[in-house]
Amino acid sequence: MQRGSVLEGVVDDTRRLGPSLVSPSSACSAAGDTLSYIPALAGADLGGRVTGSTFVLEQPRCIFDKYDSADIWLVVATEAVLPFTTIPIPHFPANTSAYLTLGAMQYHYRCPEPNGELTVLRVGSETSCANNTSVPNCNGPLPGPGPYWWVVRNNFFSEMSVIQWHARQTPSSPGTGGGRSGAMIAITAILSVLLAILLAALLAALCR
Repeated sequence: MQRGSVLEGVVDDTRRLGPSLVSPSSACSAAGDTLSYIPALAGADLGGRVTGSTFVLEQPRCIFDKYDSADIWLVVATEAVLPFTTIPIPHFPANTSAYLTLGAMQYHYRCPEPNGELTVLRVGSETSCANNTSVPNCNGPLPGPGPYWWVVRNNFFSEMSVIQWHARQTPSSPGTGGGRSGAMIAITAILSVLLAILLAALLAALCR
């Protein structure tokens, strides 16, 4: 079986999601090396890193440096595509189980990281092309709550071996996490009580 470089990894995060980064570079099609790389969500200090239709990944900096000419794609897939032994290059309709997006070249992810720049990949951020069939690799909003799966693989267009995927469900509604925090619940309760008091005072004033 012809294999390119395979990059596999799991992020231990209760809200992790499932993209894959894929390179069809012919320069690495004969190699069978495995790279040590764990795809990761962006840091927790970044607002909105996980919402109901998007998530944010750290860019794969310094990962593909040894490949002179590599096309790198993000693959978003659901468990419906497993086992992931072969896959065409799908478009982005809402009913697809896997699609390519955020295409880049190897030099986009070179070392070192540029100082002062935000080096992340926001998946699902392009609403303008979500229903545009002329943009087959649209980075449109995630079509559902998931789960989404990930692995990182080089040399996408060679024969692919079976790989392990790991997944987490996305939040069911927009936000930075899978549910409301305790502070948000407390604020909501306080506002509800204040609103009830205000309505009671207003009714009392009207009935005088």
